[in-house]
Amino acid sequence: MERTRRTLLTALAAVVVGIGAAALAWYRLGPVTRGTAWAEDGGLFLRERLALGVDGSLLHPYAGYLHLLPRLVVDLGVARPIEQYALTVSAASCAIAGAVCAAVFLLSRDVVRAWPLRLVLAAVPVVLPLAPYEISGTAANLHWYMLVAVPWLFSYRARTWWGASVVAVLALVAVLTELQTVLFLPLLLLAWFPRSVPRLRALPVTVVALGAGAAQAVVALTTHRSSVRGDPSVVDVVAGYLVQPVAATWDRDVAAVGRAVAAHGWWVVAVPVVVLVLLVLAAMVVGTWRARFLLVGLAGGSVAVWVAALVANSSADGRWGSLDDAHLATLGATRYAAAAGMLLLSAVVLTAAVLVEQQRTGGTGRVIGAAVGWCVVALVVAVSVLNVAPGPAQRSAGPVWAPQVTESIAACRADPGRILVIRTAPWAAEVPCSLVLRDR
Repeated sequence: MERTRRTLLTALAAVVVGIGAAALAWYRLGPVTRGTAWAEDGGLFLRERLALGVDGSLLHPYAGYLHLLPRLVVDLGVARPIEQYALTVSAASCAIAGAVCAAVFLLSRDVVRAWPLRLVLAAVPVVLPLAPYEISGTAANLHWYMLVAVPWLFSYRARTWWGASVVAVLALVAVLTELQTVLFLPLLLLAWFPRSVPRLRALPVTVVALGAGAAQAVVALTTHRSSVRGDPSVVDVVAGYLVQPVAATWDRDVAAVGRAVAAHGWWVVAVPVVVLVLLVLAAMVVGTWRARFLLVGLAGGSVAVWVAALVANSSADGRWGSLDDAHLATLGATRYAAAAGMLLLSAVVLTAAVLVEQQRTGGTGRVIGAAVGWCVVALVVAVSVLNVAPGPAQRSAGPVWAPQVTESIAACRADPGRILVIRTAPWAAEVPCSLVLRDR
């Protein structure tokens, strides 16, 4: 009975976390952003869904890999009244972000015992200052959220076969949505240890992750990518990481960080990184072996995702190492910074949790570690609160989807075979009048 009660309370807590996170992501977008379709959401994904159907588009490659979740979200958007398409996609994307937060809250309890610390860790995807600028509320960028989920999905020690099955299904969806999840495959080893937990329960997630990862690899090797590969210098990689992902963890206004660098020098962003590295090293010393592996996975994954973005896309390289003061002062944000920033901020919160909960040292060392950890948590919470209000985003100037559709109803009735051109940010969508008139 007690076990059942704990299970129900844990499940209820996860539901509350998921709903709260989704609601926060929705609020941070603002009304215009929510109602505006973004990039592939109103472009290629919608176009291929209408041309290929559900079966033909679901696992259809794009840009060298599979995009399962975005395709499903677009399917939902098409199934609902088409004038609500942009709102449906935004809402579903926020709900999925909330689900990621709920999953992290549940799956991290082996490493982070205190629920307040797990709550902060789980909230990272929706409180990251830069998230609403481009990636939040868009199906096209849902794949970045999978990078935050898979370290915990891969490393989780399932207590029951039911739990192992759920984790395997979630891992399947995550890996079939984002190619770079394969970077975290080594963390599957954590699911097989310690021996006190039946090892075979790690088999479903292992088989699914390796199989889906192999499918992504085959697609990546056999399909054409239209983007030109980059050739960034080491200086550009390092400088870009400092003024993009690192800056994204505390200020959504990347240009403000650039102006600070221009006015005071690179130490403005270098010193916090040095401090963070020292804290991570301290957490590695006092933390459990499981926490150590996850810290390496999250922090190393942040760097790897950033480097991979610059190597795979020449357009992602802002040549940050050679920018003068004037260009630093006008820096623009990039979605790659948000992706790497989520992993980095997760590593920061996990570091703080390890320092707070560690048992290896006693006396003064333990008190100092806990104090430092709580200070880091307080800083993360404060930064999140300061950046929580809706702000400038790629879609914040519209054009809003719904009025364009409703204003075209009369034209569609006059010519049911017509194809509407609905403006999106930054492109346009072609919507057949048959969809507009379907529910009328």
